Amino acid sequence: MFSTVRYFIKTSLTFLFVGIVTGLFMSYSRHILEEGIPPDLVSAHAHLILAGSVMMMIMGVALWFFPRPEAGDTRYNPDLIRLAYWIMALSTAVRFLAQGTVAFVEMRELRWTIAGASTFQVVAFGLFFYSMWGRIRAVGSALREAQGEKF
Repeated sequence: MFSTVRYFIKTSLTFLFVGIVTGLFMSYSRHILEEGIPPDLVSAHAHLILAGSVMMMIMGVALWFFPRPEAGDTRYNPDLIRLAYWIMALSTAVRFLAQGTVAFVEMRELRWTIAGASTFQVVAFGLFFYSMWGRIRAVGSALREAQGEKF
């Protein structure tokens, strides 16, 4: 497993841990303290778990398991993948912190930060999947399928 894959997976697990702790806080807030949960905190929690943890895990595992790029693949670029990692990791963290803050303290200035971080998350997905597109292909299974094997 090479370093970029490890970055995706370890960051994914870090976001998962922070998301689980946030969920625990929300559970205690609602069920023990009998207080409401701000919608912005729910959204921050959901995006940390889904985009930060689940999607970064999928991205890391895809990078690890998908077939190597073909010799003439001009889209696959390890530097672009690393850029997508950094954009995704930083924008997810910024979104979580900004939205978590807005959940408790109204700061209109942070609304633009949240929207900007959301935009950068989409950009990171786009860069990653653009670069990975050529690696989504049949390798050995295409021959077996042609011979009638069912999967």
